[in-house]
Amino acid sequence: MELQFGLFLFLTLIPVIFAHDISHGSIVVDGTMTVAQTDDNFVCATIDWWPHDKCDYDQCPWHYTSVTNLNLSHPFLAEAVRAFNNLRIRVGGSLQDQVLYDVGNLKSPCHPFQKMKDGLFGFSKGCLHMERWDELNRFFKETGVLVTFGLNALHGRHKIKRSLWGGDWDSSNAQDFLKYTISKGYHIDSWEFGNELSGHGIGAHVLADQYGKDLIKLKKIINELYEGSQSKPSLVAPGGFFEEEWFVKLLLTSGSRVLDFMSHHMYNLGAGVDPKLVSKILNPDHLNKAAYTFGNLTHVIRRHGPWSSAWVGESGGAYNSGGAHVSNTFVNSFWYLDQLGMSSKYHTKVYCRQTLIGGNYGLLNATTFVPNPDYYSVLLWHRLMGKVVLSVESDASPFLRSYAHCSKGRAGVTLLVINLSNQTNFIMKVQNSISLKLAVSEQNISRGGFAHTLKKTFSWVGTKASDEALFREEYHLTPKDGYLQSQTMVLNGIPLEFTEAGNMPSLNPVRVNVNSPISISPLSIAFIVFPNFEAPPCG
Repeated sequence: MELQFGLFLFLTLIPVIFAHDISHGSIVVDGTMTVAQTDDNFVCATIDWWPHDKCDYDQCPWHYTSVTNLNLSHPFLAEAVRAFNNLRIRVGGSLQDQVLYDVGNLKSPCHPFQKMKDGLFGFSKGCLHMERWDELNRFFKETGVLVTFGLNALHGRHKIKRSLWGGDWDSSNAQDFLKYTISKGYHIDSWEFGNELSGHGIGAHVLADQYGKDLIKLKKIINELYEGSQSKPSLVAPGGFFEEEWFVKLLLTSGSRVLDFMSHHMYNLGAGVDPKLVSKILNPDHLNKAAYTFGNLTHVIRRHGPWSSAWVGESGGAYNSGGAHVSNTFVNSFWYLDQLGMSSKYHTKVYCRQTLIGGNYGLLNATTFVPNPDYYSVLLWHRLMGKVVLSVESDASPFLRSYAHCSKGRAGVTLLVINLSNQTNFIMKVQNSISLKLAVSEQNISRGGFAHTLKKTFSWVGTKASDEALFREEYHLTPKDGYLQSQTMVLNGIPLEFTEAGNMPSLNPVRVNVNSPISISPLSIAFIVFPNFEAPPCG
């Protein structure tokens, strides 16, 4: 074991030797107060409706990953979902507002999606047969999935002009679908209303006052159908891009206690065909722009709908199926993990990644079902980062991003550190603000005891001194062979690959003496777990 650890340290130092620069600094975690809290099941992934002939930029990357035809019996799929131990899956996407449910008194024919020139997004209406719904729910139950299902919010409306749709929502088909779901005993954690119909919309839009009235109707239906139920599903909406005036009006129209979670979509990297995707991902100024949306939505909810909370209902980085040879490679984890960290700080309860499988941005490969690098990144987040968010400050350059949460399921704190620089190796000391305050206090009392106080500050990361050998746990993520657009993630020098039998690779940390500084190599990511970090909010 000692030989293996020594080899790992040598390998991790190789990039440092050739780095153009070494930068020393400090990261200070404020262990005294909570900045925000996420949901227990913050991590979420989507399963979309797109058929195999959905194409962008002369590429058709969806294959057979639709809600209607995804191979639910593939062993890699079940293994990948079970690994999260209750993954939230959002069933929804662009075509959800054209889906009919083949149940009850449906008067329209229920056919599969077909290419249609004048159809919304170039497709006809589609159909969810109840036999398929049964299959999906068996899979969800067997793999421990928390289900968020997106309902068709255009049913019964008509097109007024251009992309504006008007008229009351026809709830009959959705109501029959909910009744069927309840009769079968299927557990739905939340129902979402509509997809990208807010503001100016994508393809179609509905005015906020009309949308709000329809939310009141849907909330009433949910309350009546689930009356007496021990677990009543939440109501989520609108699942669109944030436009402040529209979102405010929706909250004011729907009123108190109707909308449980306000969902919005984020694609801040732009089009998947953009040749500058990688440079955007590695640009801290570009990543920071997302904070504007998170901050404004937080303000809107606090002022106009404090009974509600924010969700990122869909985010894939780059829109139109993601970027080929970017969204499914190591480099994408820089954007993805940074946005998980940033959104958490702004009180986001749930963050849904587009997609679990399908398109270029799937966590799993659309044909082989083998995990892409982002799968392992978010699995580590899910296992290590708890729901309590802490404040972090650093004197490093903007290319070093850092986020801290209480550790999940154990004492202590977990730090996520992202190095966007291609030439700087950061050597960082991690400090606890509690200790820094104590150090100043004790220095004022006794200058002779200051050296011992520094020992407390740096070795224990708390206020209790100890000569016992203490360790932290480190998970260093790098691309295979140093190639940023590799589809293989490397953890502590070991490539992460499913076995031929479909078993998950082990995600083991290396243990490092807590006295030593943290080394973050250029263009790498690290989760650092401090089991002995003193932070009262962490319990």
